[in-house]
Formats: sequence, structure tokens, C-alpha cells
Amino acid sequence: MPALVNYVVDDDFYSGGSFYTNSTDLGRLCSISSQVDVFYPPRKRARITAPFVVGETLFEQSKQASIDVLPDECLFEIFKRLPGGRERSSCACVSKHWLMLLISIRKGEYESSKAVKENTDSVSDEDDGYLTRCLEGKKATDMRLAAVAVGTTGHGGLGKLSIRGSSSSSGVTNFGLSAIARGCPSLKALSLWNVPRVGDEGLSEIAKECHLLEKLDLCQCPSVSNKGLIAIAENCPNLTSLSIESCPKIGNEGLQAIGKLCPKLQAVSVKDCLLVGDHGVSSLLSSTSSLLSKVKFQGLNITDFSLAVIGHYGKSVTNLMLSGLENVSEKGFWVMGNAQGLQKLVSLTITSFRGVTDVSLEAMGKGCANLKQMCLRRCCFISDDGLVAFAKSAGSLESLQLEECNRITQSGTIGVLSNCSLKSLTVVKCMGIKDISSEVPLSCCNSLKSLSVRNCPGFGTAGLAVVGRLCPQLQHVDLSGLCGITDAGLLPLLESCEAGLVKVNLSGCLNLTDEVVLALTRLHGGTLELLNLDGCRRITDASLMAIAESCVFLSDLDVSRSAVTDSGVAALSRAEQLNLQVLSFSGCSRVSNKSLPSLKKLGKTLLGLNLQHCNSISSRTFELLVETLWKCDILF
Repeated sequence: MPALVNYVVDDDFYSGGSFYTNSTDLGRLCSISSQVDVFYPPRKRARITAPFVVGETLFEQSKQASIDVLPDECLFEIFKRLPGGRERSSCACVSKHWLMLLISIRKGEYESSKAVKENTDSVSDEDDGYLTRCLEGKKATDMRLAAVAVGTTGHGGLGKLSIRGSSSSSGVTNFGLSAIARGCPSLKALSLWNVPRVGDEGLSEIAKECHLLEKLDLCQCPSVSNKGLIAIAENCPNLTSLSIESCPKIGNEGLQAIGKLCPKLQAVSVKDCLLVGDHGVSSLLSSTSSLLSKVKFQGLNITDFSLAVIGHYGKSVTNLMLSGLENVSEKGFWVMGNAQGLQKLVSLTITSFRGVTDVSLEAMGKGCANLKQMCLRRCCFISDDGLVAFAKSAGSLESLQLEECNRITQSGTIGVLSNCSLKSLTVVKCMGIKDISSEVPLSCCNSLKSLSVRNCPGFGTAGLAVVGRLCPQLQHVDLSGLCGITDAGLLPLLESCEAGLVKVNLSGCLNLTDEVVLALTRLHGGTLELLNLDGCRRITDASLMAIAESCVFLSDLDVSRSAVTDSGVAALSRAEQLNLQVLSFSGCSRVSNKSLPSLKKLGKTLLGLNLQHCNSISSRTFELLVETLWKCDILF
């Protein structure tokens, strides 16, 4: 008994076990408790108790219940009362089960959201939809979308979501899109590209919850049909932009619903949807004619009737793009022009049409009084006569682009320049463009500021001479891919440009030499800002020295695949007035490690440096440049 009274214990965690091995000792302690004062030091409560013995009977004290044991209904009520987005995000990180429960709660069901609505003085920062998220490839999964839905609520709300390239078995499904719908009612822009496992169910959930949706982009969504698009039309009256591409189940009914129920629609693009025909297009155009300003139709099963509807109802259309409409004939374009409804049309692009002829082209010129930009691609039945007639009738035309229109010749382009006040002319891969020496007096086109003749093998010295006489105010010249031009042909053009050239692209002009660059820097060094000599294999260090001496405002220089060496790079680095931002030596095998000090000096102003395929530059030199030029994006 004295041993018991004098027993000393450290003030430590008590294990929860008995001091005694049997109940007899425990009974003795109880019998003397009224006679002896026994000191019991304070004990800390044990977190986990061990079994103890009382009266020879074993009891197992139950462990404290984990929160995971709670039924989902209880967790649901707990999560509803979380005060903000930070707490919800923390809970979502605990387990997949908790994340699933959190995304099952609609934003309006949180108690904090109700409190904000009741208190008119409170301002919520979760309903504005400022955040943007883009999930691509393997990163686009349902779990990531669920995490986005929970995590963005406390940071301004998700405003724009893009999902691209999720065709794998673990890709995005209707479940992931439903999670976004419940957690992100502030969503305003949704883009779905190549998501075959998302269908009408997911899109309907977006329509049901995200009434603020303004922009919808669907590309390669084979499981989305008219049902999903109709749901969007019925629940998203603020829709202003709709783009549909390669969705084989979307047809006329979906577009009819959009036209009828989305009065704010301003831009629509429908590409490669074979179920879309005249009924869908005509209903869309006739119902939304008051605000619809941008229209693009490509690869649809429509006829001349749809073009007549466009010409009659497109009173607010400013940008129109038509491509690959195989069932449209000359009559459709003629009616579209003569309907006189496209008075606000500013930009028109027509691609791959047999129905575009000289007659229909002139009709469109007359019917579009305010047309400023015209692009014709692969229109093989347009001739010089039709082009000149169009230029005369389209009095406001400022920019003309011709691509693969092989019946157009140099006479047609000269006729256009002589009959309208063009500011920009682009001719690409027009095989009918050939050199014709013209001694006939030509009226100058002082309005032309930009000329681009690319990959037209017949365009050469004589054509350049004509351009030089016609267009003395050129500032931008692009002659890329013209293998036939020489120094003798280009020098007269450089000498005739009175305003001072600002941008010059001579890439792929294999026969040009330093003589052209010396003349260019001498005549236009005070205005030149961009110079591209990519592939000009006869350009040497002499050109770089001339550029270093004369070009004050040059910011973009490309001498890839030329004959420049370390000496030319050093000359550039010594030019104190140069302020280069983009510099390319790609494929210059004679630029070596010796240029490292020069490149470091040039790199003080550079934002981009291309050293790809420079075989004389080592990896170590590249690493040193990366360490030094940390502001510059270097390709190697």
C-alpha cells in the first residue's frame, strides 16, 4: 500500500489502460479512498483508447467515427453550408467521392449564395464570369472539368471554356459537361472541338443552367444533334455567336430554332454539315436579319434559293463568306447581287464556285455599294473582262485578293488598277499572270499602298516594270516565291516607290543579289521596318553591312538560308541605331559559335531569334544564349 501512495507518474499522455492487473487491487483502492488522500496528476485525454478491464469483463471502446462514415445526405448538407470557394476547393481535394458530391450541388443551392441574394448591399464576385480555361488532349477529362467547376466559383466565375481534342476513352463525356453546367452558371462562351462522347444530354444541361451563354462553338461533335441545339435556343436568349463545323447530326431543325428564339444573334458559321439545307439557312436569315452581321456557309446542301434569301434579308450583313456550295449556280449569285439587300456588306469571300462567272460577278459589284474587301479563290470561270467590270461597278472597293483564278492575266490586274481606287492587291498562284510588255500610257494608281504577287511563275521583269509605273506610292511589297525576277527587274520598282517602302518580302527569290539590298537600303533605309530575304542564297555579308549602316527603324529581319557569315552578324551588332526585335538566321551554316558575343549584344532588344538548322552552332552556345537572353524566345 505505501508503494501505491507514493507512485509517481510523468504528466504524459495516458494510454487508457488499467493500473492494476486484477479486480482485487482495484477493490482495495476503492476501500481506502475515504481514508487516504491520494494525488492524481492531471491527465490528457487519449485520442485513441485501448481496451480496459473492469470486473474481469473485457470492453472495447469504439473508435471515433470518421466523417466518411456519414451518409451522402449529411455530407451534402455540410457542403451546402461551406462559406466560399476556397473551402469548397479544399474539400474537393480530399477524395474523388467528395468531389463528386460537390459538383452535384448547384451554385444556387449554397447557403452563402442565398445570403448574398437576400442582402442587397452585398456584391458577389462569383457571377461575372471572368476566368478562362482550356483543356486539350489527354488533359481534357471529366475529373478535370469537375475540379474546374468547383475551383473557379471563388475566383470570379468561369466565363469561357474550351475543350479540344478529347477523343480518347477517358475523354470528356456528358458527365463532365453537366458538372460545368451546375457549377458555372456564369459561363458565357463554350467551345467543343473533337469531343465525340459529348452529346445532347451534356449540351442540354449547359442550356438548362447557363442562361448567360453568348458564344457556342461546336466542331466535330458527332453525338450532338438538333435536340441539343434546340435546347440551347430555348434557354439561351443571349446567344450572339454560333459556329458549327462537321456535326453530321445537326440539320435544318436546329438552325430554325436558333433563328426563331435567339434574336441577338450577330455571327453564324456553318461548315460541312450535310443535313443543313435551304430550309435551315432561309429560316435563320429571315428571322435574324436585324442584327446578323457575320455569315459563313461552307460545304452545305443549299441551292440558289438560299443565296436569294441572303441577298434579300441580309440587310445587316457586313461580312459574308461562301465556300464549296456545289449546288449553287450562276443564277444564285446573280439574284443575290440584284436583290439589293446587301447594302452594308463590307467584306465578301467566295471560294471554289463554278457559279461565279463574269455576269454574276458584275451583278454582285453593282448590288454591294459599300463593298471594300473582295476575295476570290479558285473561281475558274472569271476572266479579265468580268474582273474589270466588277472593279468599275464596285466603287468603294479597297482590297482585292485573287487566288488560283487561272483565267486572270496581267491585263486584268492592270485594268483593275486603272479603274478603281484600290489600296491593296494580292495575287496568289494565278497561272495566267504572265509578262506582257505594255507601251500603252497607263494612268497611275496612287491609292495602292500594298502589292502582293506570290507564287506566280509567269510574273517577271516586264510585270515589275508595269507595276513600278502604275503604283508610285507603294509601301508594302511581297514578291515571295517569284523565282524568275532578277536585280534588273526589281531595281526600277524600288526606284519608282516615292512614299518609302516599309515592309518588303523577297523570300524565295533565288536570283536576287546584294545589289538589290544595297539599293533598297539606300533608297528606303529611313522607312524600312520589315525585310524578308529567306532563301535568297546569293545574299552575303555585304547586305548585312548595308542594313547596319542605313536601316534606322528595321525591327524584323530574316536572312534564313542565305550566304551570310559571322562577319555579317558582327556588323549588325555594331550598329547602334538598330532596334531589331525579330531576327532569323535559320539554315545559315556559316554562322558559328564565333557569333556568340554578337548575338548577345543584339539580344538586348530581341524578342525572337531563330537559329534552327545552324549546324555550326553548338548546343552549349545555345544554352549560353538562353541563359543570357532570358527575355528572348530562341528557336534552335
